[in-house]
Amino acid sequence: MKELESDSLERPVQRAEVEDPKKRWVQKMVKSARRYHKLCPYFDKKTGMCLLMVTVEGRQGRCDRDGKYDNCPVFFKFLEKVYDNYTSRRKVLPNDFQDVVNQAFLI
Repeated sequence: MKELESDSLERPVQRAEVEDPKKRWVQKMVKSARRYHKLCPYFDKKTGMCLLMVTVEGRQGRCDRDGKYDNCPVFFKFLEKVYDNYTSRRKVLPNDFQDVVNQAFLI
């Protein structure tokens, strides 16, 4: 009986996380980015600078994650900004990360 109660308490939390379309789309883009890039496409290997930091935070800075974009807050903020831009313009969301990279000038 206690097992059923604990399951019923956990399910709404999981559904709320999955139901959020912004988070779901951001996770989809991160998975898609893994297929194409080993390191963040906005990481300059030569200088170690993060090119997204200028766009997202308004300042230049070094990448403290060595180009790894899994769980990178700057990368997630960038994708959330892209999502907000597309939804505010009522455009169709890209299904692949390459579409985001190719249309970055829209941001």
